[in-house]
Amino acid sequence: MFRLRVRFYRGEELKFISHLDIIRLWVRALRRAQIPLEYTEGFSPHPRISLAVPLSVGVTADNELMDISITKVVSPHWFMDTVNRQLPEGMKVLEATPISPNVSSLQSQVRFTQYQVAVKTDKTEEDVKTSIDCLLAQETLPWHHERDTGTRSYDIRHLIDDIWLIEARTAGCLLGMRLRCDESGSGRPEQVALALGFADYPEAIQRTKLLLGSHR
Repeated sequence: MFRLRVRFYRGEELKFISHLDIIRLWVRALRRAQIPLEYTEGFSPHPRISLAVPLSVGVTADNELMDISITKVVSPHWFMDTVNRQLPEGMKVLEATPISPNVSSLQSQVRFTQYQVAVKTDKTEEDVKTSIDCLLAQETLPWHHERDTGTRSYDIRHLIDDIWLIEARTAGCLLGMRLRCDESGSGRPEQVALALGFADYPEAIQRTKLLLGSHR
């Protein structure tokens, strides 16, 4: 078995496609590119493809990660060129790197996710910075989230590693967020924006980086 770690881009054209449909898109593209995929065993075998963290509908991404297991060694450059010719607009392989079959799964390695979040506001630049400082100064921030299964309560402050102002704009601003994403929970940028006092849902959310292991 040969494994490739693939870094890819997902743009505006595909931001409203569900995670399951993205997996199907990848499988179709890889099959059309005649990549020798490794399959699971059992009654319903499927390709050994693993995305690091499912991307929420409506979110774009600059540096997504995916592991693919294949049955023989291939050139990363050949893989990139061949697969990119089969992908639709809004999806592109940026890098392919061979990894050991013994490397831990991507899901187990992700520690933080980083975002750029565009929000509408009439707050001044100083007001925005003050809101960020006040939130980061809190040790806890109880939060309630309504789900189909009922109300979920948790500490949203635990899920926030850092927030910063990237750019102040006319009637809005661009925020940077580094949020926890591990077995203890996953931060959601739209909830963090709400906790900062931005009442409207963000105009745009872009995931810019996945941080693995202890690296930041």
